[in-house]
Amino acid sequence: MELSYRNLVRSDLTAFRVRIETSDLLILADRDLSKEASDYLLKIRESIKLYANENPIFLKSFVPISYDEGAPDIVKRMIEVAYLAGVGPMASVAGAIAEFVGSYLLNYSREVIVENGGDIFLDTSKERVVAIYAGNSPISGRIGLKLPPGRYGIATSSATIGHSVNLGIVDSATVISNSSALSDAFATALGNMVRHPVDIRNALKWLSSHKELGITGGVIVVGKNIGIWGDVEVVKL
Repeated sequence: MELSYRNLVRSDLTAFRVRIETSDLLILADRDLSKEASDYLLKIRESIKLYANENPIFLKSFVPISYDEGAPDIVKRMIEVAYLAGVGPMASVAGAIAEFVGSYLLNYSREVIVENGGDIFLDTSKERVVAIYAGNSPISGRIGLKLPPGRYGIATSSATIGHSVNLGIVDSATVISNSSALSDAFATALGNMVRHPVDIRNALKWLSSHKELGITGGVIVVGKNIGIWGDVEVVKL
């Protein structure tokens, strides 16, 4: 998928792209940290691949799997958040990679934003606006989430764009929390629940029942229909 929405990015930070196999990260930081990001991305990708080779169910399961204390840290995080959302661990892989790379790069930069296929790790000292991309919906690219300074995980799942598996009809199901791995898993579950626009309300009600996990908001777009829950400020772009 051509990541055309990246053309909309405007920031005071230094932007650079890191690609290894299926991982394609857009990173913004105080300076170009391509070498540091590439080295760390390669390390965590290898740990995921090695674990998956020894545990094929990790790759294939659409439902939570048993926690493995001996797994690499990123794998344990994926298993953990997938269990909380009721999905398979690979539903959180893009968000987990964004989170781990972003957290690592904070050793070198005061601010870091990592976008991985629409899933975002963001640690910022100033207000930021994150656009919502929803494929062919007329709402796509016209609204954004205004976020005050802080750390966020923002993830979007879609049944109409991208390569990830989504069992619903959403153009976008976006979850905001304090962890991009957690948001990724819950965005998948949220999107799966919407088989018709009338399902939007109940899906967001389900999401709101998990706010004790650190989930602060959600936005669902289906065509011209939009549902919003939580402590989120939606702005026109």
